[in-house]
Amino acid sequence: MVFGRAERRRKKAVEPVTLKILVAGGFGVGKTTLVGAVSEIKPLRTEEQLSEAGRPVDDTAGVEGKHTTTVAMDFGRITLREDLVLYLFGTPGQDRFWFLWDELSTGALGAVVLADTRRLEDSFAAIDYFERRGIPFTVAVNCFEGAERYPAETVRDALDLDPDVSVVYCDAREKGSARDVLVEVVQHALRMSEEQREPALS
Repeated sequence: MVFGRAERRRKKAVEPVTLKILVAGGFGVGKTTLVGAVSEIKPLRTEEQLSEAGRPVDDTAGVEGKHTTTVAMDFGRITLREDLVLYLFGTPGQDRFWFLWDELSTGALGAVVLADTRRLEDSFAAIDYFERRGIPFTVAVNCFEGAERYPAETVRDALDLDPDVSVVYCDAREKGSARDVLVEVVQHALRMSEEQREPALS
């Protein structure tokens, strides 16, 4: 028993590694919903009501029930393991807020690009952004009710993704589903990091 107590005293508290993950995608694709569903703290949201002034530039086709929009970022946190905590930053979807992306992406391990099969073209801008900056990302197809579900390879071809980019399916409203997406992003980013560290064969 004495030995056991000594062992417990020597065991130090685990200092978790914190990682930054971006949640990106087009307008109304479910970024705020995913961050809110999975965050273990009350998420910070910067949403404003859609206005008549923004109607010409905010394409609500397919998301007619949407009445608010993120104007800066969403922020949440999730502990994946005792030693691993993710900080989540949801990006604004409209082009006019893209000046914020460079600041939000600084120090990011990886990213989720949420996609809606009814509006796949809205994903291109985020995909291009992360490809140009070498930030590992996973495409997560948010399965909206009434949206047709296509095979992952069909989505991959439509988005012209590199073979190493993961394509997964999720329901952004469900905590477990959103958590699985984040686990995939972390695993993908770590794989990419390891491959970059491997010495080239002569």
